[in-house]
Amino acid sequence: VGILDADIYGPSVPKMMGLSGRPDATPDGKKVLPKEAFGVKCMSIGFLVPEDTPMIWRGPMVHGLVKQFLSDVQWGELDYLIVDMPPGTGDAALTLTQMAPLSGAVIVTTANDLSLIDARKGLQMFEKVGVPILGIVENMSFFTPADAPDKKYYIFGKGGGERVAKELDVPFLGEVPIDPRIAENGDLGKPIVVSEPDSPSSQALHTIAGEV
Repeated sequence: VGILDADIYGPSVPKMMGLSGRPDATPDGKKVLPKEAFGVKCMSIGFLVPEDTPMIWRGPMVHGLVKQFLSDVQWGELDYLIVDMPPGTGDAALTLTQMAPLSGAVIVTTANDLSLIDARKGLQMFEKVGVPILGIVENMSFFTPADAPDKKYYIFGKGGGERVAKELDVPFLGEVPIDPRIAENGDLGKPIVVSEPDSPSSQALHTIAGEV
């Protein structure tokens, strides 16, 4: 499995995977070798610029970088290349749909209407360019306090992702609960499926990955 971080303006994959530093080149200098953590190969603009440097790039530059990540990185034999895209219908998403034979798109949203507006736009963009929609994931669906495991608090509203999935006739892949450990461990470069594999959040993520 590989992860291509196509969020040029806000790359988060390096921190969440506990990776840093510039990637190495192949011996002939023609290709870049992806970094690797937890058996997953990763490539991100975050490896190439300092963390606090803003990316003030116009569309053609984003297009060029995404193209390089696809063609100039020696990914090797992969079963899956997961592309982490920014929200919306911007340059990175359009470049990918033009350059790569995408097997499908997963739309991630929260339950509230404001987030669902973006989710609908993204979904319809992929449909227009002929990319199959694998389904919708609802993130931060509910919060369960540690001292009250039977309670669920729907902070962003209830069932929005499932409602949009039915409305647009695409699969609903599942809900990921709010879990402070996801943020805490992500900041430390330890994905929760590694650091807390038996947690409800990890189980939800495993189920969704299986559906995908």
